[in-house]
Amino acid sequence: MIVLSHLPRNYKQITARGQAIELKVKENMDNNYQRNGSISNTHVGRDFENKIQTYFAQQNIKLIKNVPVFIGIDGKSKSHNFDLGNIDQKIIVECKSHTWTTTENVPSAKLTTWDQAMYFFYATAGDFRKIFVVLKHISPKRNETLCDYYIRTKQHLIPNDVEIWEFDEGNNTAIRKI
Repeated sequence: MIVLSHLPRNYKQITARGQAIELKVKENMDNNYQRNGSISNTHVGRDFENKIQTYFAQQNIKLIKNVPVFIGIDGKSKSHNFDLGNIDQKIIVECKSHTWTTTENVPSAKLTTWDQAMYFFYATAGDFRKIFVVLKHISPKRNETLCDYYIRTKQHLIPNDVEIWEFDEGNNTAIRKI
């Protein structure tokens, strides 16, 4: 049983086997898996997609969100929603706003989602323009952006028809890397 009415906001009282136990809970608990200053990683991703949509609109490329396209191999296919796209112009876009870890280590688990995006692009039926846009994030320790690191270490997983773009949030510009 959790009783919150008579305790300060950052305390919880739990009764277990007849004994009351008080636990102090930090109001803004540090979470190593969430971007500092953000409500949630979902919000970070959604905000990044909005910035990319705006960027391409300024380049006269109108993209909409959650564009369904069939992907598959060996004659089997299933619909997948790409982050952004334009069916009429045959453009699909995946966006990733991942960063180096706070200790500037490689965010290995997050980069597996980049690998997955490459596979989805590879498995896309039709002749779409395939654009992968990532956040520009530099590691001073490595003197390398996360995008450059991925291209250097995962070149063998990047299909030839995929464009990789790096978006600089500081000045709202993007550079095509591949």
